Amino acid sequence: MSKNFDELVTVMARLRAPGGCPWDREQTYESLAPYLLEEAFESFDAIQDATEGKPENLREELGDLLLQIIFHSQIAEETGDFTIEDVCATITRKMILRHPHVFGDKKFDTAIDVLQNWDELKKSERAITKTDETVKDSILEDVPLAFPALIEANKLTKKAAKVGFDWENTEQIFDKLREETEELKKAISEDENIEEEIGDLLFVVVNLARKLDVEPETALKKTNRKFRLRFKFIETELKKLGRNLENSDMKEMDALWNEAKKIYK
Repeated sequence: MSKNFDELVTVMARLRAPGGCPWDREQTYESLAPYLLEEAFESFDAIQDATEGKPENLREELGDLLLQIIFHSQIAEETGDFTIEDVCATITRKMILRHPHVFGDKKFDTAIDVLQNWDELKKSERAITKTDETVKDSILEDVPLAFPALIEANKLTKKAAKVGFDWENTEQIFDKLREETEELKKAISEDENIEEEIGDLLFVVVNLARKLDVEPETALKKTNRKFRLRFKFIETELKKLGRNLENSDMKEMDALWNEAKKIYK
């Protein structure tokens, strides 16, 4: 390992050792789980900054994420489960085995060929290592229930599409979108099943994104970010006028929103 990496591992070991940090010493796999998820999402968010030429946040967030991996590995080493060396060795072997076109004699012409081979290799690995002893009733059981809803929906429909359960083209999805929109309007007018129909509508939009090779979580994150910037513009401009959101109205805010759209596209 590199000097910096080894130093980080040593720091974590010291924090967990007798005489170390009381908080760090109390942590378990379970207590750290929310932090791992939080750091993963903060890294996800920092990627947008990096694409805009500001990689500093991503560097910091990846460090925080790496710390969580080392933290879990330190706990594992103390309990005799595995070490950080085992973690690195396992992923290295996996990457070599799943890239026979790089480290072996296989030849693939497209990225799709690579992904198809990747899936086949995953099945073979499970059979050899017997890491998937339980007989599954559905191919969808591979998708964790803990995933955020947009990611889960995308993964579920990708699994289904791989076995042919999919629309032939985007126009068919737009037809379904119109159908679900009408069903939602009906639900609203009858004041029943509104939540269910909203869910169905969102699910179709996720399918549309998948069909267009757009990652829906990333797309919505970018839109959320754009909304933040545009709304902040409204607040800032109102302050310049000696006003605030409470004493403004929709007409004024909408005019400022249209100005913000020209700046934050």
